[in-house]
Amino acid sequence: MERPTKGDRFTSVKFDSVSLEYPIYSSQGRSLKRSFLQYTTGGRIELGASQRVVISALNNISFVAEHGEHIGLIGHNGAGKSTMLRAIAGVYQPTRGSISILGRVASLIDLTLGMDMESTGYENIRIRCMLLGLNSKEIDEHIDDIAEVTELGDFLVMPVRTYSSGMILRLAFAISTSITPDILLMDEWIGAGDASFVKKAQARLESLLGRTGILFVCSHSEEIIKDNCTRAMWLEKGAVRSDGNPADVWKEYQKWCVEGR
Repeated sequence: MERPTKGDRFTSVKFDSVSLEYPIYSSQGRSLKRSFLQYTTGGRIELGASQRVVISALNNISFVAEHGEHIGLIGHNGAGKSTMLRAIAGVYQPTRGSISILGRVASLIDLTLGMDMESTGYENIRIRCMLLGLNSKEIDEHIDDIAEVTELGDFLVMPVRTYSSGMILRLAFAISTSITPDILLMDEWIGAGDASFVKKAQARLESLLGRTGILFVCSHSEEIIKDNCTRAMWLEKGAVRSDGNPADVWKEYQKWCVEGR
């Protein structure tokens, strides 16, 4: 895959001693629930002053990502990977520390975000593209390409509620990959639709990644991390345990998994 190179526009993501905590107000006094959370959540669990449970989702994370880097986030479920993506996207604000973003961020975390089941496919293309930051002229320039990628034909003039789940995924994928962001966030690699569509989807995704300034992708796949990333970060309990060459970080993570946590 062709990697983007640093050009006239500089893109960056900087975490400076970032910690992110959130309380669970309904859990005080429920030891069984706290025990369950301890095993299913990567961050630390603490008992706050008001006896509420506090989840420490990210713990004192610092790093800089620059234009041209494709960063794979690895770690077991609940380690903080998705929380980091949402912090970059601005969904979560840090409790301590700061996050600096230079460039336009686009997210493939939820492909169907903003879709209206009662509207037609074409109407949803316009709605979703507006949410992605495109103006009317830009939408007009992209709409034919998006329609072609979906392979939905006349279904695009019908309400999305009449679509199968595979058809909805095709539409959402085509829309979400229609723009070139400076910073792209992916929570797991996309395998869009049925087998006949996968080849086209993969080619479109690879083209998008080749134009993207910075990529963050969460994955449990060694192949995806090694083939598509220039850097890997291993998160454990909301902290970065290792950061560097994808093959080296993956090997370190697998050794830890085999030898026990």
